[in-house]
Amino acid sequence: MNSRLDLLQPYPFARLNTLLANSQPNPDLEVITLSIGEPKHPAPTVALEALQGALNEVQKYPATSGKFGLKQAITDWTNQRFELSENSLSADSNVLPVNGTREALFAIAQTLTDPNKKNGTVGMPNPFYQIYEGAALLAGKTPVYFNSLTSKNMQPDWRQISDAEWQQMELLYICSPGNPSGTYIELEDMCYLIEQSDLHDFVIVSDECYSELYLDDSQKAPSILQACSKLGRTCFSRCIAFHSLSKRSNLPGLRSGFAAGDAKLLKDFLLYRTYHGSAMPGFVQVASEQAWKDENHAGINRELYRAKYKAILPKLTDHFEFTAPEAAFYLWLDTPIDDQEFTRRLFEEQSVKVVPGSLLARDTETGNPGQNRIRIALVAPIDECIEAIDRLISFTSSLVTNA
Repeated sequence: MNSRLDLLQPYPFARLNTLLANSQPNPDLEVITLSIGEPKHPAPTVALEALQGALNEVQKYPATSGKFGLKQAITDWTNQRFELSENSLSADSNVLPVNGTREALFAIAQTLTDPNKKNGTVGMPNPFYQIYEGAALLAGKTPVYFNSLTSKNMQPDWRQISDAEWQQMELLYICSPGNPSGTYIELEDMCYLIEQSDLHDFVIVSDECYSELYLDDSQKAPSILQACSKLGRTCFSRCIAFHSLSKRSNLPGLRSGFAAGDAKLLKDFLLYRTYHGSAMPGFVQVASEQAWKDENHAGINRELYRAKYKAILPKLTDHFEFTAPEAAFYLWLDTPIDDQEFTRRLFEEQSVKVVPGSLLARDTETGNPGQNRIRIALVAPIDECIEAIDRLISFTSSLVTNA
């Protein structure tokens, strides 16, 4: 057995199930589940029709590098969306289709860290998507957690990382818009990270899978590729961005995304993936191409989430202190009591299921940045989301009243 498997912690949802194992929801209320960030909006017809029309692709082995039509659609979308200088991203060398960002975010650490480097680290925000940690551990690297701070728009203070910490780092995961905060890393901070990657020779892996759920058309989520362009780096050296159709297009079951950036790193990643056996099925590639070509459905999807936030955010302001999200579909709220106790009692008394923040983060010398917080995923229909928030407010008010 791989002894490194013993280092892995249970996934947050497994820990949530354990927390609620002896709890029962209020029998007078329907259960509303806002714990898992699984999109529930309709999938785009353009992708479903393409999927049905490409079923004969099951008779062919797909190429790991991907169909050129899909790569060109991804390239066109990315160049346009992030205003890359002179359409600098190339379908031939800067783009690689992947089977959803989850597997690719894991695999990239296995590819781009050196097993011969002792004491190498992989940096990540805290709280974080647990795949980052598992990828680091199974690559034989030490995860290093950088706490997200209210004073920094719920992102880490990147400028407080020491030269010694940068020097040990082989790979840095960033997440913007953040999970669970929904806040951005500003372009200026991304440029700073790129400068540090040059000085200390590490790779930046930018998880941008929530980028298309921005709440304001004038404040679209930036990309690490955009930061490269701002610095005049059309080679995207040491930078790879990951995107997905799961959130943008409500296609989580399609398992379709892409990696884009440094051509040399992607060439190495392709070699790894060829042996790993992770070629995207041909019919998925055909459907994905049509999804990336169509922006109309993505706009409709954004409006559905915006309507939820518009209805819900005003309700919360008198009861919670929180940083307003800029994108995604999450709320990251403080709790007046321990977050795990809060979650359990909310489920028992109001039949609303959320995730305790401490399960999404790790303990550090300065504490657990998820403690006394909960994450809410606004994925249910709008009426259910509003009902759940009303129950949440009622429950929270009762705690304050009885304190």
